[in-house]
Amino acid sequence: MRQMGRRGAVVLGVTGLVTPLALALGTAPAQAASSCTASTGPYQKKVEKFLGRPADGRQSAADCKAIKAFQSKHGITPTIGYAGPVTWGVMDLMNKQKAVGKNPNKDGRCPTNKGRIACVNLTLQLSWIQDGKRLVYGPVPVRTGRDKYETRTGLKKIYWRHIDHVSTLYHVKMPYSQFFDGGQAFHSVGVSVWNPPGSHGCVNMTTKDAKKYWSLLKKGDDVFVYGRKPGT
Repeated sequence: MRQMGRRGAVVLGVTGLVTPLALALGTAPAQAASSCTASTGPYQKKVEKFLGRPADGRQSAADCKAIKAFQSKHGITPTIGYAGPVTWGVMDLMNKQKAVGKNPNKDGRCPTNKGRIACVNLTLQLSWIQDGKRLVYGPVPVRTGRDKYETRTGLKKIYWRHIDHVSTLYHVKMPYSQFFDGGQAFHSVGVSVWNPPGSHGCVNMTTKDAKKYWSLLKKGDDVFVYGRKPGT
C-alpha cells in the first residue's frame, strides 16, 4: 500500500471479532501453545454444537482436538483447544454470515441508485457487488480494520488499481489491490479471512474473491462501507 499522509497508510489485516486477543489470552488457561487443554471453556457447549460434537458442555480429548484444529485453521491463539470468547466469536460470525444467504442488502443500506457498486458491511464482515437491486457477486466474507485502524465508512470510489502491489509500509504483498479511500483497498490475503484481530484498514479477501472483484470492478466504480465491526 502507498504512503498517503495522515489518512493513508493502511494495509493487510485480520478480523478481531468479539474480544481483543489480550482478553482471550487472559481467559484461557496458562499452557504451552502446543498442548491441548483439559479445561472446559465458557462457550464449550456452543462451540461443541458448531463443530458437530456432542454438546454436553464438558471438555474431552476429542473436543479439544476438534477445537484446536479450528483454531489452527483460522489463526486463533493460543491454539490449545480452549472454547473461549475469540473462538466462539469467529464461529458466531460465521453463523450470522451464513444466515444472510443471497440477500445481503435486505436492509437496503447499500445504495441501489448507483449502478454497479461494491458494498462492505462491517458489522457482518461481508462484501458483495450489486448493480441496482441485482446481486452481481457475493456475499463473501472479508476481514476489515481492527480497533484503532478501522475501515472508514461512507461512499467512496476506486481511484487506483495495482494487481501486484506491495506495501511500502509493511513490505508485504497485496495482490489485486483496488484502492478506494486514502490507502484502504480491497486485496487478497494469504491467511484465513476470519483470523483475528483485524487489518490495518484494508478489506481483505480470499484470492478467489479478490480475483473476481478485480475482473468485475474498474477505476471510478463506487464503494459503500457501513456498519461497525465487532470489537471496534
